[in-house]
Amino acid sequence: MSVVKIDDFQKMDIRIGTVVKAEVPKWSHWVIRLIVDFGSEIGERAIFAGMMKFYKPEDLESKQFPFIVNLEPKKIGPEGDYSQGMMLAADLILDPEKLDEGKPVLFQLQEKVPNGTKVR
Repeated sequence: MSVVKIDDFQKMDIRIGTVVKAEVPKWSHWVIRLIVDFGSEIGERAIFAGMMKFYKPEDLESKQFPFIVNLEPKKIGPEGDYSQGMMLAADLILDPEKLDEGKPVLFQLQEKVPNGTKVR
């Protein structure tokens, strides 16, 4: 485990967003494309989440989750799509021999908050 300085951690902008649409791109065999509403300050963003093996799009729609919103956009797939953030999830390791094959476990808020609420 490497140590991260508090200044580096504070550079991450983690916000709560509501998934307004979730779909599997026609080219995908592992990612779900999420359209996430982050409120008036940020607006809607497309974010790709590699969890199709564990979740269906309808499992994610209309729910709130934490996302990092200030990552550099990353090209995903063959059609020039970009992911404009990253969904946060716990990484449940089911097999200690396969550390790179964990199941993403989604965070659930205790109550609904306004889209764009900062996580501190």
